[in-house]
Amino acid sequence: MMLPSIELQTQGEAYYFIADYHSMTSLFDPVKRREYTMGVALDFLACGLDPEKVVFFRQSDVPEVTELTWLLTTVTPMGLLERCHSYKDKVSRGLQFNHGLFAYPVLMAADILLYDSNIVPVGRDQKQHVEVTRDIAIKFNQLYGETFVLPESKIRGDVEAIPGTDGQKMSKSYGNTIEIFGEEKAVRKKVMGLLMDSRDISEPKPDAQNNLAIQYLRLLLPASEAQEEEERLRLGGYGYGSLKKNLFEKYWEYFRAAREKRHALSKDLGYVHSILADGAEKARFIASGVLSRAKRSCGLSE
Repeated sequence: MMLPSIELQTQGEAYYFIADYHSMTSLFDPVKRREYTMGVALDFLACGLDPEKVVFFRQSDVPEVTELTWLLTTVTPMGLLERCHSYKDKVSRGLQFNHGLFAYPVLMAADILLYDSNIVPVGRDQKQHVEVTRDIAIKFNQLYGETFVLPESKIRGDVEAIPGTDGQKMSKSYGNTIEIFGEEKAVRKKVMGLLMDSRDISEPKPDAQNNLAIQYLRLLLPASEAQEEEERLRLGGYGYGSLKKNLFEKYWEYFRAAREKRHALSKDLGYVHSILADGAEKARFIASGVLSRAKRSCGLSE
C-alpha cells in the first residue's frame, strides 16, 4: 500500500511506521530484521514519502504501542481474533504458530488507535483489520467511556488487491512479488516468467482484462494506454512474449527515478536514521497523550 500512503501525505497529518514488532511473528533473524527495516525506510523515501510532510518512524521506537496493546488485549474477545482471515491464511500456509501470530491484530489496533487515526489506507485484504480495530475500540469505549477515535479504512478502488506472479495476493511472505528495486536481470526474468494460458498468438483473447500482465500495466500506464494494450490482446495477433517484454520495459522505466534516489540514500544511512529518530520523537509526543487518556479511562492513573 505504498502508493496510497504517499498520496495521502498531502491530505492531512499522516503517521507511517515500519512494522518491526509485527515482523517478529514470522522472522527470527535479528540481522535480517535490521536489514529489512532499513530496506523499508529506503524504499518509501525513494518512492516519494516526504519526511517534511509525514511522521515516519520505526514501530519499536515508540514503546507506548506495546503498553496500549495490553490495555486493548484485556477487552478483546478470543472469538474476534479466531475469525481473522489473515491468521487463518498464514496458519494454512504452514507458518510457525505462536501467540504473536494469533494476537497481532491487537497490536495493529494499538498502532492505529495510538495516534487518533481517522483514515487508514489498506488493501482489500486488510480491511478486516480496521474493522477489528473498530470493534476493540468500541468495546473499550463501552466499558470505560469515550476514549478512542473510531478509524475508517480507505481502499483505493483501482488497486484494491494486487495479484502476485502466481495470481494470488501479492505478498513477500508468499514469494510472488516483482521487486521495485531488484537487479535488472532478476526483474526481467520474473516478468518474462509470468504464466500465461496456452492460446495461440493469433487467437483473440476476449478475457484480456484478466491477464496478469495487463493488470500490472494498468498500474503503470495512463488509463488510455493500458486500454490500448488490452485491446491489442483482445483482438488477437499480439503474443504474450511481446506483451511481457513491453511490461518489463514500462516497469523498469516507471521506477527509474526511484531506483536512482534509493541508491543515493543508501550512501547516506545516517540521514535515514535521523529521519526515523525525528519521526519517533514526534510520534511519541502524540502517543503518550493518547496512552495517558486510555490509562485514566480504565483507572490506571488519576
